[in-house]
Amino acid sequence: MNRFAKLIAVFFGIGRLPWAPGTWGSLAALPLAWGLHLWGGAPALTVATLFVFILGAWASSVYAKQSGGGDPSEVVIDEVAGQWLTLLVVPPNLVLYGAGFLLFRFFDILKPWPVSWADRRIKGGVGIMVDDILAGLYAAILLAALHYWLAP
Repeated sequence: MNRFAKLIAVFFGIGRLPWAPGTWGSLAALPLAWGLHLWGGAPALTVATLFVFILGAWASSVYAKQSGGGDPSEVVIDEVAGQWLTLLVVPPNLVLYGAGFLLFRFFDILKPWPVSWADRRIKGGVGIMVDDILAGLYAAILLAALHYWLAP
């Protein structure tokens, strides 16, 4: 079970790529979100996001305990969940997905309140996941506004 948790936490090795593992995790989430959205629309992406959040909280908890605690940089399943949450508000579109990627990375790195609060205060696997979910909410709000503004 520990191997499975590690595989999920590092999102099948994506988190082990050099330089900016969170960015790699977010990038890896994009084509999967696109496919899920084409396959089952926003409901499929919503269910997948919830599933990844729950599975990611467990896997991150197991992995963090084995790694000595905290939020190891190679854990990127949280980026997948946050990126998918961001993209829930738009249809598959290269411009919107690109904007969603940039917005999510901006809020994930900047960590405005309450993202920063969650990052510092909520511990364990849930804490690893929650700050990215909050960053995803910020990004989703701005992405939805951008989509509305760009709509014909």
